[in-house]
Amino acid sequence: QVQLVESGGGLVQAGGSLRLSCAASGRTFSSYAMGWFRQAPGKEREFVAAISRSGGSTYYADSVKGRFTISRDNAKNTVYLQMNSLKPEDTAVYYCAARLGVVTTLSEYNYWGQGTQVTVSS
Repeated sequence: QVQLVESGGGLVQAGGSLRLSCAASGRTFSSYAMGWFRQAPGKEREFVAAISRSGGSTYYADSVKGRFTISRDNAKNTVYLQMNSLKPEDTAVYYCAARLGVVTTLSEYNYWGQGTQVTVSS
């Protein structure tokens, strides 16, 4: 069982930056591929970024490529999402997710956090 707790969301102006963190419980964090997803009001949840167990491979949605960076620190059981050049359309609840095994950009993750709100004003 893995518990995920996101933090770092908030209100920021367009063009600004935020760094989301997701702390995971347990001693086998390095066994899990990690992903970030988001859901805006009235829209379906969508993939944002994912990172392999070792951190050697990363994947991004086209909408955030070049602006967002996913990383992980296996010693701290934490995955991060650095978000730069934020746009109003990035406004959503951001969810961290963990998947035992190989990384995927699909929603096939075993564990999900409670989400953190990111609001970008124009």
